[in-house]
Amino acid sequence: MYNHWSIQELTGYVPKTTFYTDLGIAEEFGGVNAIKDTYDRVFETWKDDVVFITEFCMALNWKAWEWADRDNQELVELYSNLWCKLDNWLFDNLKNDDLDYYLRTTD
Repeated sequence: MYNHWSIQELTGYVPKTTFYTDLGIAEEFGGVNAIKDTYDRVFETWKDDVVFITEFCMALNWKAWEWADRDNQELVELYSNLWCKLDNWLFDNLKNDDLDYYLRTTD
């Protein structure tokens, strides 16, 4: 299990949430269903907070790449699908400064 999100060391982005760790806990203790449940809970709770929902999208993307490195196609597909779903929602729903924040942060 990956519980250390090395995003700060690699990009300079300082995480503001525990979303990455939350996904790792879901992987270890509940698998696919727990990951989906975590996604649903985070989305419903934080979809109106552009900073947090942006970071959640980043965590999903990071997890997909990590599992690709570990050759776990099931989790790669799950995380990739969840990332696409959220990314599409963000592009459809964020406007103006919020969309600019998302684009700058994830660039």
